[in-house]
Amino acid sequence: MTNEGNMDFALLRGATGYFVPADGPLPDTDLRAFRSALFAAARVVGGQVGEMEVQTYPRTFHTASVVDRTGESVVLCHGHHPWIAFAQERRNWYAEEFLHPPSWASSFTEAGFAVLSYEQLATPLSSMDTSVLTRGEWRRIRSYGIATLGGVLFNSWD
Repeated sequence: MTNEGNMDFALLRGATGYFVPADGPLPDTDLRAFRSALFAAARVVGGQVGEMEVQTYPRTFHTASVVDRTGESVVLCHGHHPWIAFAQERRNWYAEEFLHPPSWASSFTEAGFAVLSYEQLATPLSSMDTSVLTRGEWRRIRSYGIATLGGVLFNSWD
């Protein structure tokens, strides 16, 4: 796992959200821990937690927000691994539309999540160890034209 600022990142089984049933189910991120971290973040900024959408297949991530006097911050939580990213708007798919983590992102690291930096999410797949990815995952990556780590982690392909 990686914390903000550290460029080392290891892809794990389930990173793409795609799996073959014969290989067994993918792990699930602890939603209770995610919710707790959201409320902790909202307290830090004197705001509140906005709407939360729980991940459903084929989308690989949960979406929530923290709302304060400066507006709404969209928080993405990977559905299978404790990875957090930030985006400007709610979408069903992300490629490179990520934001730098806000100062209050530490609420997530304190809860055991890895907050991914903009630089990590924009990392080209060609410069990463992708050996954990299966042929089926690579087919999807190629067919959807995904070229970055963020696009692999926060997607909605089927």
